[in-house]
Amino acid sequence: MNWVLHLGRGHILDRLKKIIFLFTFLFFIIPSSAQVNYTRFTNQIDSLLSTDFFNSTIASVKIYDLTTSNILYEKNSSLLLRPASNLKLFTTAAGLLYLGKDFKFNTTAYYFGEISDNSLEGDLFIKGGFDPFFKIDDLDSIIMDLKKLNVEEIEGNIYADVSNKDSLFWGKGWMWDDDPEPSAPYLSSLNINENSVQVIVKPQNINQSSEVIFYPESNYFFQEVNVNTIEGDSSKIRVTRDWVNRKNKIFVGGYQSYKDNFDTTGVNIFRPELFFINLFKEKLNENDIDFSGELDTLTIPKDVTIFSSIKRGLDSVIIKTNKESNNLGAEMILYSLAEKYFGKPAAAENGVKLIDSLITLIGDNPEDYRIVDGSGVSHYNLISANLIIDLLKFMYSGNEELFNLYFNSLPVAGIDGTLEKRMINGPAYNNVHTKTGTLSGVSNVSGYLTGKNGDKIAFSILMQNYVGKSKPVRNFQDSLLTIISLFNEE
Repeated sequence: MNWVLHLGRGHILDRLKKIIFLFTFLFFIIPSSAQVNYTRFTNQIDSLLSTDFFNSTIASVKIYDLTTSNILYEKNSSLLLRPASNLKLFTTAAGLLYLGKDFKFNTTAYYFGEISDNSLEGDLFIKGGFDPFFKIDDLDSIIMDLKKLNVEEIEGNIYADVSNKDSLFWGKGWMWDDDPEPSAPYLSSLNINENSVQVIVKPQNINQSSEVIFYPESNYFFQEVNVNTIEGDSSKIRVTRDWVNRKNKIFVGGYQSYKDNFDTTGVNIFRPELFFINLFKEKLNENDIDFSGELDTLTIPKDVTIFSSIKRGLDSVIIKTNKESNNLGAEMILYSLAEKYFGKPAAAENGVKLIDSLITLIGDNPEDYRIVDGSGVSHYNLISANLIIDLLKFMYSGNEELFNLYFNSLPVAGIDGTLEKRMINGPAYNNVHTKTGTLSGVSNVSGYLTGKNGDKIAFSILMQNYVGKSKPVRNFQDSLLTIISLFNEE
């Protein structure tokens, strides 16, 4: 017999209502797999951020799913905090948008006068074009171009033209005692070897003086060296410069274990434009081009003749700037923005106006934040995790070619740049692309990764106001990034 007829119509409806109610009840009281994973995800982050360490240290976190356009997690995301080198995310993005991906930094060489009988009867001029990564080897290219003119002697002087930049050699709010660190380079429109000197100390036989090598070698700076190789296991080497008096006298002292391989450090150099033309003079003499004139700064006169130009693409500058967190690279992008849109002499405050324009473009109000440089070295800078996420969202959803360049410029966990030795195992490895940012008491990471379910995720993790070393803070960040990388794991 048909069971419908046997039970009766009314009885069947009652049973169907009970079944529908049961399924509805179970839907609301028993979370789905996704709900379970999301709850576990947020609980893990809350647990990590509730440790005693964060009783005195600020943690600002925002995590955004770019695939679903959902906020996955946020805590203190509107607080104004120091971005440190996370500010480079804005400077390099502004460079891509307002200078254009095809922009070139151009260092140009001219001569003034006439070339007669293998002699230049006049002066040489080198005009700075804000190239942050001009190397001493690039001087060889300029000299080769000069030799093509059959010049064997220069009777005049060599001048550096840095008139396209203002006279401020440091960023606003930079710390005076960061000198003479290479990370606080003196700023000029004419730069060479990142405006610093590398110092390499190699041990010798016990009780002998260690070998000290300066790169590049030059008579532009003075040296005072006293490092001994010892039998012990420890080394203590101090490298500094007479930075208080702004003298280019480098001191290298201390002792070094005979077991050491070598020690490499560096110092910045005062008046990098003079360092540049001094190295140029030395290269000329090495290449049998006689020069005994003066070295100085001077604006290029009319009727000069260009004979060499060294160009460097913005794309390569952005990659090095973000991968290595290079402060000189970021500042030169900022000054290039200022020169392009506000003319000469370029000033940092005019470059910041382009970053303000970017903030407006992404839908925020620049008056709600404070930005004074391009690198994030200044402690005056104040932005929020919210603002950083808005930038990351904007770049992700904009021009695909620009985003790919931007994304690929970020350090990759366990692979390269400032993340080469972090997250070398686990789901964050070769997944997390993030800009790091470090100052005294400040450690930040912001960027992109792919969740376990394939979702593209943007994150900003700002941790500030701690004492001691940054390693414990970085361990917290690495743990957070591992949790995010496992988002929606089945």
